Amino acid sequence: MNQLPGSGVDLITSRRNPLVRRLRSLATSSGRQQDGHLLLEGSHQLRELLSLRRRQKGPVKVMATPEWLESHADLIDRFADDIDLQLMAEEALRAALSTVNPGGVACLWPIDQLPVPAESPSFVLALDRVQDPGNVGTLLRTALAADVGEVWLAAGADPLAPKVVRSAVGAVLRLPLRRLGPTDAIGIEQLTDKLNAARDRGLQVVAALVPDSGSGMPVIPYWQLDWCRPTVLVLGNEAAGLHPSLQACCSHGVTLPHSNQVESLNVASAAVPLLLERRRATMTASMQLPG
Repeated sequence: MNQLPGSGVDLITSRRNPLVRRLRSLATSSGRQQDGHLLLEGSHQLRELLSLRRRQKGPVKVMATPEWLESHADLIDRFADDIDLQLMAEEALRAALSTVNPGGVACLWPIDQLPVPAESPSFVLALDRVQDPGNVGTLLRTALAADVGEVWLAAGADPLAPKVVRSAVGAVLRLPLRRLGPTDAIGIEQLTDKLNAARDRGLQVVAALVPDSGSGMPVIPYWQLDWCRPTVLVLGNEAAGLHPSLQACCSHGVTLPHSNQVESLNVASAAVPLLLERRRATMTASMQLPG
């Protein structure tokens, strides 16, 4: 095994160690802001981060148990120059993390090295106060799969909170995010401004609505929309739906027809066909271009 940066550091065994307290603080928004780092837990998230190593400015700080280190010698050997390793006993690492079964490893990444939003993205997902961390994480993962250029979040769950980051399965490392707020009222006001500005730039602003929503605008099945146009797709809060101020900003409304045996679909589930329809439409259009 190659000599690793930090491999000579003593094993941390105490739950009262300053590093344990530091890692625990990163479970809160204020802790992340003060520390300037995002905490990623588990082997999969470490692999996702190391796959982006060409964008790094310095090594990844990795905290691992000796047992994890022994079973992942191949990974450590391959990325030895990109890792700053700190060994921690299983009990100490568990005390530091929010995951019930962290798998023996976690890592830190500077928040200022997360993806930077583009100046004028052509495909945006806008979320209105989506509260459930699992929903937000799944939405971010789906947005990445659909080639969304940026996500705007009006308040709701913090996209850098541990539960969201785990549900997103690495998407926060690749997808530019703008969180608006911090309160619901401010988030709605700021998202209203961004949606109006997007319309002024020529983007269609598309509200995802339930059938017979009484929105006052024409609502069509989602497959009838021209998804090849630059688009902002707007999804509403799980319980309250889309705020009237945001709905008033929208130029189009689409619906996802489904059986009347259910009143509505989970926001993360409903987003999948909508987002991927845009990708399908643009791929199909590009294949039909002349030679």
